[in-house]
This record gives sequence, C-alpha cells and structure tokens, in this order.
Amino acid sequence: MDTPRWNSEVDAIVVGSGAAGMTAALTAHTEGLQVLLVEKTGRIGGSTAISGGALWLPLNDQSAAAGHPDTYEQVWAYLEQTVGDAAPAALKRAYLEAAPRVLRYLAGHGLLEAVARRASPDYYPDRPGAALGGRSLDPAEFDGRRLGRRRFRELRDPLPEFLVLDGMMVSVADVRHLLNATRKFESWRHAMKLVLRYGADRLRGYHRGTRLLLGNALAGQLFHALLQRQVPYWLDTPAVALHRDADGRATGLTVRRAGRPWHVRARRGIVLATGGFPWDRARRAQAYPQPTGAWSMAPQGNTGDGIRLALEAGATLGPRPASPAFWAPVSILARPDGSQVRYPHLVWDRAKPGLIAVNGAGRRFVNESASYHEFVLAMYRSHRDTPSIPAFLICDRQFIDTWGLGLALPGGRPRRHLIESGYLHEAATLAELAARLKLPADALQDTVARYNAHASQGIDPDFGKGGTAYNRYLGDPDHRPNPCLAPLGAGPYYAVQVVAGDIGTAWGLATDEHARILDRHGAPIDGLYAAGNDMHSVMGGAYPGPGITLGPALTFGWLAARHLAGASPATLPEETA
Repeated sequence: MDTPRWNSEVDAIVVGSGAAGMTAALTAHTEGLQVLLVEKTGRIGGSTAISGGALWLPLNDQSAAAGHPDTYEQVWAYLEQTVGDAAPAALKRAYLEAAPRVLRYLAGHGLLEAVARRASPDYYPDRPGAALGGRSLDPAEFDGRRLGRRRFRELRDPLPEFLVLDGMMVSVADVRHLLNATRKFESWRHAMKLVLRYGADRLRGYHRGTRLLLGNALAGQLFHALLQRQVPYWLDTPAVALHRDADGRATGLTVRRAGRPWHVRARRGIVLATGGFPWDRARRAQAYPQPTGAWSMAPQGNTGDGIRLALEAGATLGPRPASPAFWAPVSILARPDGSQVRYPHLVWDRAKPGLIAVNGAGRRFVNESASYHEFVLAMYRSHRDTPSIPAFLICDRQFIDTWGLGLALPGGRPRRHLIESGYLHEAATLAELAARLKLPADALQDTVARYNAHASQGIDPDFGKGGTAYNRYLGDPDHRPNPCLAPLGAGPYYAVQVVAGDIGTAWGLATDEHARILDRHGAPIDGLYAAGNDMHSVMGGAYPGPGITLGPALTFGWLAARHLAGASPATLPEETA
C-alpha cells in the first residue's frame, strides 16, 4: 500500500543469517533466483552459530545405517504423544514429508554435510514412536580456514564458555581426552593434535581456532556455500519497514545501510528469519510466565524485528503454544563492569551422578537428568507453591573436580574467582551451604540424606533420575548401577544458582505448510514467508528431541525458498544428485 522509490531490486530478500535464513538464501539461489541476504548485526550465523548444532530431521537417508530404521507412522505417533494438538496437523505433516528431502537437497548440491547420530534418544524415549538414535544429525566438522581470515572474522563466534585455551572448540569426546591426557597415551595423542592445530591457527593470525564443531560448524558450512556461490549479503543492515502494494502483496523492504535508508524491491518474495523475540522486553513480559528476566542464551540482536514487521503488515501470531520459549536452566556470572556471562546447563552436568537440584525450600523438585526444557517447566510448576526460580544445583568436591559445575570447569581448574564473584558457592558443611543460599538447613540436610540413601542403591523413587534411556545417555556410562545417581559425599559442597532461561522463542508468526505468513483471516500474505524462530513452532512449544529448532529451521527455510521460486514439489531431480 506504499511504494517507495526503489534503490535496488532482486528476486528474493532474506532477513537473518541463521540456519533458516542461509538455507532459504542458498535454496533460492540454487533455484535460479537473484537473492539478497540482510543481517542486522555485524556477524553471520545468528543463534545457529552458538548452538549445539543438532538437526532433528526424521526419516533421513542415514537413519537405517545408523542402526535405527524409522517409519513415518512411528514418527507421527511420537509427535502425537509429545506435540499433539499444540501444532496444526498439516504443518507437522509438511515437516515430516520435507525433512528428509531438504537434507538430500542440501547434500546433493554440496551445501551441507551432516551425520546421523547412532545414539541420541528422543527426549521422551518411553513414549510410543520414540527413537534411540538416527533422527538427529550433527553438522560435519568444518575447517574455518576455508573461509579465509577476513570472512572467518565475520562468522559469529561460539559462546566463549564452551571454548578452551581462550579459543579452541572441543566436543564431549575431546574434553574426555583432555581430562585423561596425563593418564592414557591415546588421550595424550588426541590432546596434542588439538593443541598443536590450535596453536598453528593462532600463529597464522586467526583470532580463534578454525576447527569448527556443533552449531558453529553448521553456520560455517552454510556461510562457505554462500561465499562460493557469491550470494550477496549485507551485514550491519537492519530491516526497518516492509512494503506492500494495493493488493496486499509484500513488495520490498527498507533497510538501514551505513546509517541511511535503502529501499530494496523483492520481485518474488521476502523470507523473515530474524530469530524470534527473546530480547524484546515488552513482548517477552507479555508472553512468558513469571518470573522472567534477561536470561536468554540467544544473541541480543534477536529483538523480534521480523515478527514486528509482519504484524505491521497484517500478519498474526500462532495460537498460544504449550510454551512460548524453548527453555534451559541458566546460571549467571556478574562481571565487575556490570556485564553478565550466562551459562546454559544443557547436557553436561545435571545428569551426572552426584548432583541434585533444590528449590527455595531446600527440597528436590525435578528429575535433574530431564531435558533442559523439561527442567525449566518443572521450575515453573514448583514455583506455584514454593519459590523455585531461582533454584540451586548442588554437588560435592569429587563431582566438581570430575564434571565441573557450570562455569566452574572440571579437572581441578581454578575457581576462586567464581567464588569471590558470588557465582559459585562453597561451604564445608551442608548447614553452612544452606546459610549461604538462604535455605532451611534442616530441609537441605534431610533432602541430601534421603537422596543419598536411595542413590547408593541406584534408585530414585521420588523423581526417577536415570530412569529413561535419555537420562542414562547423558550420565556416566562407567558408573554402576545407575549412570545418573551417586550419593553426595563429605564436604566441601558447591552450588550454583539457576534461573528459568531460554535458547529461543517458540511463539511466532502463523504460517501455512509452505511457510507463507498468514493474515488475521487465515489467508496467506502473498510474497511473505517466515522460517526459524520467527515462524510459529511446528512443535507448538514442545521439545520432543535434540535439534527440533534447527531441523525445522532448515526445512521451512527450504520450503519457503522453493515456493517463492515456483519450484514444483512433484519434480525434484536434484534430490538424487
């Protein structure tokens, strides 16, 4: 309904450079379109680059070879058990039908290499249709040197809390080798290879290690593909206005480039993939349960720009989901300069034997080895009756030396600075720890005594820690009889405070099965698409398994680009490439 004087013109504009945005841009380019990708910040990769990188893409071609043959009926049964009516059936079916095809497409065109996990249980493995592996894939390790030093600096860095030696990415297997480097020759050799490679990177002038893993490897692969295909991208370029014609069709964007407005016409369409609204304070206050705060692990540039632009153009949000966000317990270190370090307790410490979580009454309230999403749901449930936000993770010295606790690294690494900052609490006795945490001492001592009595037998009748394949997958495989349970020993004891954080939002723009954004009457807005966390979650705010944010991000980014390119879904010869 407004037509500015266009400064430039392309077939498709993609807003946002995470997995959803880069997949949409690469697919549109592969389909023969002239594409422009615009990114609000100065770095490529969005939330993807700092994530674990898992991709939940059921029915993929690698499932059977990974030892987990799958069927559509099994996956559908599992989604019905975990998601149910929280997401439209048509959207779920579109996802399941497209998921294996998008992976085949991206691999066939040399855009992405991913490997199915042989062991990676769905988060509710005891429900009908669940799988113990094969549905989730990891991006293949990527050599960041392929980007060149200048472009490598444009790739968003991973979270510094997940780096060692001030810049070296490591996997769980790497960490185990590093911790055993003085005990086993095999581990020493592995550790030396890592350190020598990292040292060589720094000597060559790279600001961090170039061996990329996890979400950084996923973002690195997609960014490399953009560079190879010379797809234009503009950094430091926020989208500020969306334009439509008299018929309501999305026709282009106004962006701010070098401090000035620039009007770009989109002949075919616009894909919004700006990462949802975790840092939009007002929308978060309206959508999230209370208490909430600035506790998100998503990049702080994710302030709901795409959602705002679409709503102003007549779009609507999806129905209130099961959860407005994908949750994770987060501990927070306050720096002397007033800034914060947020650490997400995802998979490393909570499920290991010898740790408990307690609420403000000093009582356990959750299976500590449950998924990060389920853990925070339990925090909110407990908080209705007992202060549980914040909650506390508690362990003894043997645990923290072996596994670490949040920012307190394992292996006897220095932790005095964390204690002095107030992040890590240390006490010789449970009574002293209770006093430091302002918990009832009798309750905490009773809680530990009850837990210890059962843990020594490998059972948890209260919350079932270690009771599912997913729990045990995250535990200590060498600990018997229950890889998730061990008594807390004698002091000193340690604790960190955790709040109800998130890794991104689930409540987004309503779309159809082609990722077209819907208006208030349920009709698609011509030329306007959403993917990633700008799109209402195909999981309806549930969290069935590892990679259920990035898997749909790739899938609906691909579907959006193919639809705006006019590709026929019935004819996909490139999928067999």
